[in-house]
Amino acid sequence: MTTTTLAALVPLLPFLGAAAGLLLGRSAPGFVRPLAVLPSLASLVIAAVVAARQGGGPAIDASTQLTPTGSVPIDLALHLDGFAVLVAVLVGLVASCVQIYSTAYLRDDPRYPSYAALVSLFTSAMLLVVYSGDLMVLLVGWEIMGICSYFLVGHYWETPEARAASLKAFLVTKLGDVPFLIGLFALAADTGTFRITGILGSVAHGGLDHPTLIALLLLAGVAGKSAQFPLHTWLPDAMAGPTPVSALIHAATMVAAGIYFVARLLPVFAESGAALVVLAVMAAVTMIGSGLAALAQDDIKRVLAYSTIGQLGYMSGALAVGDRGAAVFHLISHGAFKAVLFLAAGVVIHAAGTNSLAAMSRMGGLAKRIPDAYWTMTVALLALAAIPPFAGFFSKEAVLVAAEHTALGDRHVAPAAAGWTVLVAGLLAAVLTAAYATRLWLLAFRGRGAEAPDHGRQPAAMTSVLWVLAVPTMAFGITVGVITDWFDGHSLTPSLTTAVLSTGVGLVGGLVTYGAWRHTTAIAARTPMGSVVAHPDAEPALVEIEALESHTAAYGPAGDAPDPADPGRLLLGPLHRHAATGFHLDALYAALFVRPVQAAASLVRFLDREVVETYVRGSATGARWLGTAVRRAQTGNVQTYLSALLAGSLVLAVAAVVFANVNAGS
Repeated sequence: MTTTTLAALVPLLPFLGAAAGLLLGRSAPGFVRPLAVLPSLASLVIAAVVAARQGGGPAIDASTQLTPTGSVPIDLALHLDGFAVLVAVLVGLVASCVQIYSTAYLRDDPRYPSYAALVSLFTSAMLLVVYSGDLMVLLVGWEIMGICSYFLVGHYWETPEARAASLKAFLVTKLGDVPFLIGLFALAADTGTFRITGILGSVAHGGLDHPTLIALLLLAGVAGKSAQFPLHTWLPDAMAGPTPVSALIHAATMVAAGIYFVARLLPVFAESGAALVVLAVMAAVTMIGSGLAALAQDDIKRVLAYSTIGQLGYMSGALAVGDRGAAVFHLISHGAFKAVLFLAAGVVIHAAGTNSLAAMSRMGGLAKRIPDAYWTMTVALLALAAIPPFAGFFSKEAVLVAAEHTALGDRHVAPAAAGWTVLVAGLLAAVLTAAYATRLWLLAFRGRGAEAPDHGRQPAAMTSVLWVLAVPTMAFGITVGVITDWFDGHSLTPSLTTAVLSTGVGLVGGLVTYGAWRHTTAIAARTPMGSVVAHPDAEPALVEIEALESHTAAYGPAGDAPDPADPGRLLLGPLHRHAATGFHLDALYAALFVRPVQAAASLVRFLDREVVETYVRGSATGARWLGTAVRRAQTGNVQTYLSALLAGSLVLAVAAVVFANVNAGS
């Protein structure tokens, strides 16, 4: 088979698996799991063959006209460059691991057949985005992912949290998709084509008339899909879905789509320095804000969700300084270790019986009960904190090196202001990343208290995939000198300055967090269970007063009290309560958008019920009264009818005489 034929099978196989799984889910349930796992594995193998054949050489293109439009044509096109083939391998790997993991994680779930089919469809849609050479075909995969995310996040629809989270994810991402679609049409109008190669060729020859407008419109869609400020609020709430879904969304699909799209069309964005500065600021706010929020979360999955937002900020920062190689390198590296983190978190949650880090910090021996999750999660957290020699160190360094070169004027794709913004924010975010990664590890695996409950040995389907994904987490970074052909031949080697700076600040963040944990743990050991502790640095005389007042005013019952051993409370101080709520952005959006829309809906409902329906009811009432009057006149008496006829004739005759005299007199 040709390379393009094999590439066409990569998104097609999961799609066929999804269709077959839906058709056979009820009639032949024994085929559901093979139909979920085998197409994804086959797609992964074929994607790896396509990547090997492409070999980092010139892009491979193939197309056929999908439909004649009379204006801008729409083609069913493939565009296989180094970025596309490597990202496709990542998607296939993570999706296969998620499907295998899910066979055990959801083995008793009656809705598993529909879940598995949706995961396969989700995978197919992302692969369509990755391989597509036409923006309209890419848009199809883009929108299918949004629909699949709605159903998968709301899988546990019995709970109000899942229903609200799925609706929020759908609406927020669709909010960004509206300007995104307008931007696609504007881009096609300027360049005369939806083909990516045609667009890039037109941009190279100065064929773009409105670069800033188009770039900003497209960035709105990217901000929604890739959870960038200010449209990032849906992603933490999406943790209400099953943990394997979280791994798929965060590691290889959905949120990666926006970053990949900008990388594909980076020359379009590079035409506008203003758009790159906007992207840099958006990335900086995302990195720092999400790092602070992650340091204050109690739910282990929400910590990882804010972590994803921050790492996507690094990728956006690399794109803002014009280095798509660094962005995609970090996308692939992050996909591997973030999949490990979420899938391992599922094992931790299953073993602990809770999502709460505060509860885990009161359990002893959790690490011994789940050694596979403990060791793989430790490796993945080291990669997240960019500690060498793990993959996260090399990919994050590539981002910082690109920002450094732009800031110092060694590269001129983006303004120097964008470079400085990304560089400073990236170093600050490195401190925060190491801090919340250390905090998560300490609270989850170094708890002190009663032995963790024994929920039985974890299934091999759940633990084996952790080690599979741990391999690229540990080894992908050291291939940095080998894989440059797949990244436009651009060197991704770290520089000494940024390596020392980022590793140094990361170690400082981790050590400071460890010191804060030791300090707060010592205080918690002297505190009765369930009581509230004042700030560790507060005056002793104020401890009892603060505990008494805050116990009922802020925290409610004693069982809801915050964990006194949480180092995040000490590190953030008064900022903690704001960071825990995501800096009240949801409340702000509720005040600015949700409540006005609800008020408008209430007004429309009032007008419909009290005004429009009043006219409708009035018309019906009038017709009913008229019918009643006419019905009473129908007596069935012929004499009455003749009398009425004569009386009517007499009235008409008199009226005719009167009108005739009036006309004669005038």
